[in-house]
Amino acid sequence: MSMNVKTMAEYKSSGEEPEILFWVGCAGSFDERAKKISRAIVKILSHVGMKFAVLGTEESCSGDPAKRGGNEFLFQMQAMNNITTLNTYNVKKIVTGCPHCFNTIKNEYPSLGGNYEVIHHTQLVQQLIDNGQLKVRGGAFKGKKITFHDPCYLGRGNGVYEAPREVIQKLDADLSEMKRSRAKGFCCGAGGAQMFKDAEKGNKEVNLERTEEALALEPAVIATGCPFCMTMMTDGVKHFNKEQQTKVMDVAELIAQDIA
Repeated sequence: MSMNVKTMAEYKSSGEEPEILFWVGCAGSFDERAKKISRAIVKILSHVGMKFAVLGTEESCSGDPAKRGGNEFLFQMQAMNNITTLNTYNVKKIVTGCPHCFNTIKNEYPSLGGNYEVIHHTQLVQQLIDNGQLKVRGGAFKGKKITFHDPCYLGRGNGVYEAPREVIQKLDADLSEMKRSRAKGFCCGAGGAQMFKDAEKGNKEVNLERTEEALALEPAVIATGCPFCMTMMTDGVKHFNKEQQTKVMDVAELIAQDIA
C-alpha cells in the first residue's frame, strides 16, 4: 500500500488546512516496529477520507524523555521549538500514536503557549466507529482472546480506559482483563525515561512481571496503545518463547487489518 501523506507545509502552500495533525513521534518515525503502528494509523485516516497532515522533518521530539529524565531545560527548549512550529501552521487538533507525546502536548505544552485539542489514536478510532465513518468486519479476530495492556500515560495519567477497549470489542473478540488493569494497571517498565537507562537493582525485570500476567490468560493477542509498551511486551513474550502462541499488536494494527 503506497502512502502519500501530505505535510503541513504542503497544505499551507496550497492555501488549505487539514482537519487534524498526526504527530508521529520519535518511535513512530524511527523504530522499525513502531513504524508499522504509524502506517496502520495512516491507513485508517486515509480509509475514512480524513484530511490530515504530518510535520515531516519539522517535527522534533516532544521532550518527554528529557523531562522524565530530569532535564527541564532541554524539555523546554524542545517544547518551545515545537510550539513555534505548530502555532505557525495554526494547528488546532492533534492525534498521536504515543501516550507519552499525547500526555506531554496535552498537559505540559499549554503553560508554554501551546494550546491544542490532543487525542490518542484509540480515541479517534472510537469516534470514527461511533459516528459511522469507520466500519470493521471483526472477522480476523472474531472469538480470539485479546488482553489490553493499559499504557501508564494513557490510562492512569489521563483517564483513557474505555476507548481502546470499546475499539477491541468491535472486532467481536473475547476481551479478557489482566488482574491489574485500568486504574490499577501495571507499568510495562519503560515509562519515566526508564526505556533509556539500565535497570535498577531488583529480582525481576518489570516487563517480565507484566508479560507473565498477560500470558497467564493465554491470549492470542496482547494489545497495546503505546510504542514503548509494544517494545517491552514484545521482549517479554520473546523471553518466554511464546511468539508463536501470542502476538503483540497495537490497537490501530488490529483495526487496520479488519477494516470493512
